[in-house]
Amino acid sequence: MDRTREDQFFKVILSSVADGVFTVDGNRQITSFNPAAERITGITATQAVGKKCYEIFHSDACETGCMLARTMKTGEEAIDKQVNILHKSGRRVPISISTAVLRDPEGEVLGAVETFRDLTPIEELRKQLELSYSFEDIVTKSPAMQKLLNILPDAAESDSTVLIQGPSGSGKELFARAVHNLSRRHEKPLVVINCGTLPPQLVESELFGYKQGAFTDAKNDKPGKIAMAEGGTVFFDEVAEIPMNLQVKLLRLLQEKEYEPVGGLEPRIADIRVVAATNKDLKELVEQSRFREDLYYRLAVIRFDLPPLKQRREDIPILIDHFIRKFNAEKGKDIFGVHPKVMEILMNHAYEGNVRELENIIEYAFAVCHSRTIGLEHLPLELQQPQQPMTAGDGMEPGLPSKHPARTILDEETRIRQVLARHNGNRTRASKELGVDRTTLWRKMKRYGISV
Repeated sequence: MDRTREDQFFKVILSSVADGVFTVDGNRQITSFNPAAERITGITATQAVGKKCYEIFHSDACETGCMLARTMKTGEEAIDKQVNILHKSGRRVPISISTAVLRDPEGEVLGAVETFRDLTPIEELRKQLELSYSFEDIVTKSPAMQKLLNILPDAAESDSTVLIQGPSGSGKELFARAVHNLSRRHEKPLVVINCGTLPPQLVESELFGYKQGAFTDAKNDKPGKIAMAEGGTVFFDEVAEIPMNLQVKLLRLLQEKEYEPVGGLEPRIADIRVVAATNKDLKELVEQSRFREDLYYRLAVIRFDLPPLKQRREDIPILIDHFIRKFNAEKGKDIFGVHPKVMEILMNHAYEGNVRELENIIEYAFAVCHSRTIGLEHLPLELQQPQQPMTAGDGMEPGLPSKHPARTILDEETRIRQVLARHNGNRTRASKELGVDRTTLWRKMKRYGISV
């Protein structure tokens, strides 16, 4: 075959393939540009040939290190590396690229060739799948969760009291917000009351407000959170922690829709909807006489029991994808996904901290990952190796063995963060799991700048 016919044959092949293909010389100037490359970039071959490749593609890889230049220098081929380029219109286009060296018959480097595939349809499919499996920021394809989501709109519209039970980190607040957002009260406030963080002596005044002179330092009337939620929804988080002496007043609020501020004489009518959540079994607390039975039934008119993440492992991949998209937007990164080995580890993890723990793992990976794929080295250390208990060592504080102190300190900080996440920031439960007292845990948290 003569040279002319060979060139024509070569052009026919390039014109027929669906992937973009272009070649460059040793100076990275484009020497050929096939029709698929024109379609994907919006730039004609006439405009591209003779230009530097980075002038045409404006890829994020151009800033961090040109793969074509690396391939020509080292001979190392790139295979299906995922990057973004800019279409002529300014639209971001995700592509996967592969590179190879072009050599003459004597083996001298003439340049390089790059093939690239438009991943836009795949990304669109991923977005459609996420929309199919998401509802009011709740991401799931679990049959058990889908049953709950099917009744959620009707439950929200009913204005009945809702009780959401589930382990810490399972998404109870997301459900509470969905109930409010889908209700006729969605334009009014959603007021969150964390019953587990309010000092017992202040719970009543925080909920119902107080009148001037009700106690020392009560210089003026102060409305409580119930008044702040007028017309909207009150979300009692950790409702199992509300003191017994106030449970009867909460019962009155639910039954009669009225309450009295501390120091007040006249009852006030409350136009509110109540949603409550707990990580405990209220029915069991009723049997132990630690929660009023009549209050339980008033709260549980509509009840959602959220399963832990380990019982809906089919949600793990779409949750990972959801959190990657979330943190890409928040942190200005462009991470594409996780390595198959990472997916295997995350699919088999215990998730004592449920969805929140998985979110924390992905956020940690974002902090240390500087590539487009989250690898094993980007996971918290306790996921990279067998979990080690915190023990005292050679005159150092508990949890700090004497060997490899720098690595151990990082391991300890990661371990503390993971355990706190598992227990929703509860230092008492976390210190018990870590095998240290609360004072030691507090000191370590202060040292590592950990707040909950």
